[in-house]
Amino acid sequence: MKGLDDMLRRAQEMQSKMLRIQEELGGLTVTGSAGGGMIRVTATGRQEITDVLIDKACVDPEDVELLQDLVRAAANDALRLARELAEKEMAAVTGGLKLPGRS
Repeated sequence: MKGLDDMLRRAQEMQSKMLRIQEELGGLTVTGSAGGGMIRVTATGRQEITDVLIDKACVDPEDVELLQDLVRAAANDALRLARELAEKEMAAVTGGLKLPGRS
């Protein structure tokens, strides 16, 4: 019984640490970019986009498709960086153990 109690206690500690890290991730940010930095997208560690900066030099009314592609690329870059940040922070708690629902 002691082994089971110990395992349950460790699981609760890990869950508590994971919840704390998820909260902390909301305060951490990463910035993805495209077009040589002309488009920058900032996201939190929770993968929420918080800011989009577009350099005026890349705004061409005749080529809106290029601007859309650059914004999409920068957003995807920021979200990729946010996922990597979250995975790194969670790995510190789980010891690299892959948990269900996490890639």
